[in-house]
Amino acid sequence: MSTEVLFIDDEAAIRQAVRQWLELSGVSVRVCAGVAEALPLLGRDFPGVLVSDVRMPGCDGLQLLERLADIDRELPLILVTGHGDVSMAVQAMQRGAYDFIEKPFSPERLLDSVRRALDTRRLVMENRQLRAQVARKGQLDSLLLGASPAMVQLRQQVLELAGAPVNVLIRGETGSGKELVARSLHDFSPRAGREFVALNCAAIPESIFESELFGHESGAFTGAQGKRIGRIEHADGGSLFLDEIESMPLAQQVKLLRVIQEQSLERLGSNRSIRVDVRVISAAKPDLHDEVRAGRFREDLLYRLNVAEIEVPPLRARREDIPLLFDHYTRQAAERHGRAAPPLQPADMARLLAHDWPGNVRELINAAERHVLGLASPGLARAPVSQSLAAQMEAFEAQCLHQALQRCQGNIAEVMALLQLPRRTLNEKMQRHGLQRSRYLPAGVSDSEPE
Repeated sequence: MSTEVLFIDDEAAIRQAVRQWLELSGVSVRVCAGVAEALPLLGRDFPGVLVSDVRMPGCDGLQLLERLADIDRELPLILVTGHGDVSMAVQAMQRGAYDFIEKPFSPERLLDSVRRALDTRRLVMENRQLRAQVARKGQLDSLLLGASPAMVQLRQQVLELAGAPVNVLIRGETGSGKELVARSLHDFSPRAGREFVALNCAAIPESIFESELFGHESGAFTGAQGKRIGRIEHADGGSLFLDEIESMPLAQQVKLLRVIQEQSLERLGSNRSIRVDVRVISAAKPDLHDEVRAGRFREDLLYRLNVAEIEVPPLRARREDIPLLFDHYTRQAAERHGRAAPPLQPADMARLLAHDWPGNVRELINAAERHVLGLASPGLARAPVSQSLAAQMEAFEAQCLHQALQRCQGNIAEVMALLQLPRRTLNEKMQRHGLQRSRYLPAGVSDSEPE
């Protein structure tokens, strides 16, 4: 149980009595003999409340309140006062203290104040979590682009797993964005301030794989002229992303399993064990269960890596996102090359929507780059129709709505006039295609302002 009350008093007998009163009422208590002892325990994430005597050596109630203003202004402080300190306590409440209790006080009076303060604190923490979730969701929307149901579900999975202290396996085709998902898992996790270390297992020669992953000491092998920190050790406190994990040699799979199990490693050429705290995010193209059955991947390692799994959808499974993605990457390419993006003709969009995109988003980025440069994209001109007519019409409708909203800068009245649609029909179509007016508004214009 987390601490609910941090009680500060320089008299041991009072500390013991208050602890007993509150614990008998089911409240978790931690006692401190002074402010200096309590301050290191406090922070914006502290879930409880503070109860403190006013008169204590070194720091009085008003000074404690000033300290709390730098830590968390919304952390409730209940002051316990002698008769002569009432005026000071009133002054402290005017400056933001939650309550004051005059000595001598009954256990019921203290418990009532503590419970009300705890309710206030819980509400503050819940509101902060909600605001943080909304902020993270907005940031993630701009990283993992797409309004299709598959992408909405993917972003929700990332937000749910980012804060979970578990290893994650990401599955998806080449070019589908697995590393971007891995990076998002790190950036939205408590480990975001530490290193995100990426390693493509297929790009490392087997002869140097162990040194690359675990590091080595000077003289460990021919050519090892100095000590080298490996990728795992470099990721200590952060996240290690192992792309194409299916390519990892079996001998190194055994050693990686040991690191995950024991949270320690030994550099090549050393017998000293080094503690590491690493979250492993891995990615694979094939089904690793098939690799296990074929004898190419260790089953015990699979279960350590695959505590949670994320499937990144191929682009062909979310064709309704193609217009939005192509427009986004076209704008990026135009800015990079310092030129205006050529307009996209309906026939060009039809070819984009009909293409199967075997290279997924990576291939789409290449197509956007070539479009800006005025070059034809290989394969697109002769792309066979691989969708039903209804699916192609839906995708084309989404593109028309997107372009109209962009042209009118989110002004719904202008969009209705341009497309000759009634308001209810336009709303239904925008909702079906996941198009939000707020994305098209000029900077500084609120979505709640008149259209």
